[in-house]
Amino acid sequence: MSDFQNLAQAVIGANQQGVKEITRSMIDGGVDPVRIINEGLIPGMNVVGVRFKAGDMFVPEVMMSAKAMSVGIEMVKPLIAEGDMPSQGTVVMGTVKGDLHDIGKNLVIMMLESAGFKVIDLGVDVPADTFVKAVKEHRAQIVGLSALLTTTMLAMKATLETLRQEGVTDRVKVIVGGAPVSQEFADQIGADGYAPDAAAAAELCRALVS
Repeated sequence: MSDFQNLAQAVIGANQQGVKEITRSMIDGGVDPVRIINEGLIPGMNVVGVRFKAGDMFVPEVMMSAKAMSVGIEMVKPLIAEGDMPSQGTVVMGTVKGDLHDIGKNLVIMMLESAGFKVIDLGVDVPADTFVKAVKEHRAQIVGLSALLTTTMLAMKATLETLRQEGVTDRVKVIVGGAPVSQEFADQIGADGYAPDAAAAAELCRALVS
C-alpha cells in the first residue's frame, strides 16, 4: 500500500497517532502538502462518508475520523500558501432564528470541511439578515439552513425570502436540512437542495459547486 493509502486507512480507522506519523514522514520525504490532503486525507474521509450513509459507521465514529483527519490538516496547513489550500468553495451554515439545536449542523460542518469546503459557522438562533451579511462578506457559494423544530421551519422560509429580497439568491445556492425538513418542504419554499444527513449534505454541496 502507498503512503497515501495508509494515510487514508488511518483516517478511516480514526487512528490519530497513525495520521500524525504518516503525515510527518511524508512531509519529511518532501511530498507536496496539497497532495497529502487531496490524495490521502480527503479520500479517507470520503470513505467514512459513504460508510456513514450506508449505516456502517455512526456519528461518534465519524467524529473520531474527522478528528484524525484534522490532525493531518493542521500539520500540513503551515506548509501551504494561503491561496493554494485546496477548497471546493465557501459555505455559510447556521441554525435559523428561534432554534437552538446544533448537533446536526455541527456534523454537517465537519463533513463539509472534510470534503474540502471552507465553512463559516454562524451558530444557532441566527436572524435572516445575519445570513445575508455573511454571504456578502465571505462571497459564499452555498448557504445551509438548519432547523430541528417544526415551528422554526417557518423561520427557514422567512430566511430564504429575505435572501431572495436582498438579491443574494442570484449568486448562492440555498440548501436546507434537519429532522422535520423534507424534500417536499424544500421544493415548497424554493430551496436549491435538501439533505437528509451530513454525508448527503457534503455530496449535495459538491454537486452544486461543480
